[in-house]
Order: sequence, then structure tokens, then C-alpha cells
Amino acid sequence: MDKGLLVEELSGPWNDSRSARDALVEQGTEIVAAVLELLCDERSPVDWAASADVLCRIGEPALLPLAQAAEAADSPEVARRIGWALGRLAVADHAVYVPLLDHPHPRVRSVALFALQTQGAAAARFVDRIIPALGDRDDEVRQRAVRTLRAIGSSAVPGLRQVRSRPAPAPGVRAGALEALAAIGGPAALHHRDRDLWERLTRIKLPTDVPRDLHLCGSWYAVPTADQDAVLDAFDLTGAHPVTFRTGAAAWNHDHHDWDRKQPHTACSRVFVSPALNGWTLVFGDTSEATHRIREADGDDRAREDVVRKRCAELSHRFGSAQWYGMSCGDDWTAWCIAEEGRVVRHYDAYTAEEDGEDGDDGSAGHPAESGYLLPHQDGFPDDAFDGVSASDSEAFRTRYLQVKEELRIPDTCYATDIAARLSVDPADLGPATGIEGHGVLALTACGREHGHPAGALPV
Repeated sequence: MDKGLLVEELSGPWNDSRSARDALVEQGTEIVAAVLELLCDERSPVDWAASADVLCRIGEPALLPLAQAAEAADSPEVARRIGWALGRLAVADHAVYVPLLDHPHPRVRSVALFALQTQGAAAARFVDRIIPALGDRDDEVRQRAVRTLRAIGSSAVPGLRQVRSRPAPAPGVRAGALEALAAIGGPAALHHRDRDLWERLTRIKLPTDVPRDLHLCGSWYAVPTADQDAVLDAFDLTGAHPVTFRTGAAAWNHDHHDWDRKQPHTACSRVFVSPALNGWTLVFGDTSEATHRIREADGDDRAREDVVRKRCAELSHRFGSAQWYGMSCGDDWTAWCIAEEGRVVRHYDAYTAEEDGEDGDDGSAGHPAESGYLLPHQDGFPDDAFDGVSASDSEAFRTRYLQVKEELRIPDTCYATDIAARLSVDPADLGPATGIEGHGVLALTACGREHGHPAGALPV
């Protein structure tokens, strides 16, 4: 079909192009090349989703043309479009993807794995072909292999354990099999020999373990004590297992960022309790009660505030003072709560600050730790500060920003880490100079005692 006619057929709103897409699907193999050309044309007036829909529904005849196009893609956007379509073809048997696991281009190998991943347990018959990808020279392919085996689930465990019990068939495969086993079933899926090795390596590293900067996304509490047992008791945590700081921080980030709806207790099954850091113990994560209450309130910020206030008040009654902090890696959200002698003296949440008033709180005055800073919801710049500067010109915008900030002596904006640095410990600024007492632990909440540790591999 002439490209001009094809464009005319597929242009327009999604619903209006349905009949045209149906007609093109019926043409099958003979139309694949023309539709694929449209898919790869970033300047085409045709929505790429319309082209992808046609190719996906044509199915297997589009497989090899898409694979060739993926190898030749000359832009990230084109590669994304092709990969999306290639991994979602309507095929009678997903075995057609298996030969692509040996394709010379890593993008094609990764997409083939994704297609098998979407089949979940039904892809168990391909486990022996997927396992070699655990040692792929490309990191994305290796990680996709782990995710595919995790989607297959328990049916993949025997094959992975067999890999662990014999010499490596290729570099990296045995290590990848260990990661895949952990991703499928956590520590319980590992052979006792692997668990013993993990624990031995942890014991070796703990005496010289140095905390490093964390990737801060989520919330943590800070209490002024080195009595880890008392902290565990205060949070109703059990089954404490010694871990390096690297392991604990990775667990916190893994659990907070895991969105697998099949595992609803990942975010509330365990927490990382740090060693004493300059006399403060930090607790990263949330208890079962807090997580479920906030979840039941559909993530309502006020529900979170109620939970945090109650917890901080209780902790400060027991330890003299307590703090809670929150940060997000996805946006500028930040928050903190400060309690002393059983009473909350300050709570600030950037999400609710505007509606709460000038101080960003429900009546409590700003805390001395905020002195000299602007709060995140406050804008210290005049309305006309950036007149004549295009927001799209980042360099010019930054130059004007620094100029006006200096001329008007506008304070810096504070975030949770700034307040933590003044009142307790800033987890974004840890290192050899940090005073350390004891070691960190991963401990189970009420949900963890019922469901066990979340699945997933953690570094030592």
C-alpha cells in the first residue's frame, strides 16, 4: 500500500481508525513492512500506537522484521516503540521468541525475555533456555532474565538449584541463579549451603563495615539511643538478623519500590534498624500497623500524619526525644516530625503545607532547626524575578536564579536531611567519620512474622 494512503487510513483519533487497523491486520504479511516503516518514523502524523497495534495483532509474521528493526534502531524513541510491539505480539505459541534469546543484539534478547515474562508460570517449559541469559554480557538482559524467572515462579526453582549444585556452565550464570532464587522466594528458596555462605560473608564484613550514603526515598525514624534491643521492642520487631549497612539499605529501597501486587506485604514485612550512628539509631521503613492504616486511607497524607505523630510521641516518651523524616526520589516531597518528652513539637509535610498555613503545620510554630532556611513550599523570589527568561532555557534560568538569590539574599530551602543534620544524623552524609556502635539488623514486623521476608536478592 502507498505510504500516503496508509497514513491517511491510520491518521485521526484512536476510535476512528479502528476499521482501518482491522483491515490492515487482515492483509497480514504483505503490509508489515509499510506499517513498520510508519512505526519507526518519528515525524509521522500517525500515532505510533496505531502502527504498533496493527503489528501486534498481525503477530508472528511481524516477529523477525521487528527484531531486525530493533537491531537497526537509531534513536531511543524508535527502539522503545519497536521493543514495545515486539514483546507483545499476538502469537499462538510463545516458543517463537526462544530463538531470539540467541540474537546478537542485547535489545532483542531482552525483549524476547520480556515476552516470556508476560506468560508467567506458563513459560516454565523454557526455563532451560532462559537460564543461560543469567550470564549474559549485557546487564539489562541479565536483570530481565531474573525478572522472567521470578515471574515463572516455583517451577523455575529445580532448574536454578541444579545450576547452583554444579560447575558454572558459563561465567555469571551461577551467581545469576542465586539472584533468581532469591527473587522467587527470598531466603527460603535458597539451599542451606547458599544461606550459610551469605551469613559467613556478612560476619566477615561486619567488623569493618562503614555506612555509606543511602538512596533516600521513603521514611525513617531517629531515636537517641544505642540500645538496639530497646528500639526493636519499641517497634514490636522480632527475628533480628545481623546485616551490613549495604544490605540493610538495599532491603529498605527494594521493599519501598516493589510494586508487585501479588506480594502486598513487601513494604510492611521488615525494617532496617541501623547500628548506633553518633549515638542515634535510625529505623528505615514502616511497621505493619502504619503501612496498612495509610493504605486503607488510600495514601491520604493526613492518615500518615496521624500515624507518625502517634509513633513519635510514644518513642519520645520512652527515649526522651524522637524524630521522623520522609523524602521522595520521584518528586520534591519532604517531611519531618519532632517530638520531645512525649509530645510532638513540630510536624511539617510539604504536601499539606499550603493548606495548613504559613508555617506548613496545623498550628505549631516553626522549629529552631529550620532557622535560616525557607520551607519547601515557600517561594522567596519576587513575582517578576524571571521575567524575560524562558523556562526552557535551563542555563539562562539558572544564571538568573543565582543572581537574584544572591542579590536579595534569599535563603536556601531546607529538606528532611537538613533538619536531620541539625538534630540527629543525616543518612545522606555517612562515612568513615561517622561514629558507629554495634551493627545493623533486618527485623520482622507483624506482617513479616506471618509472611516472611520479601523475595528479592540483596547485596552484602
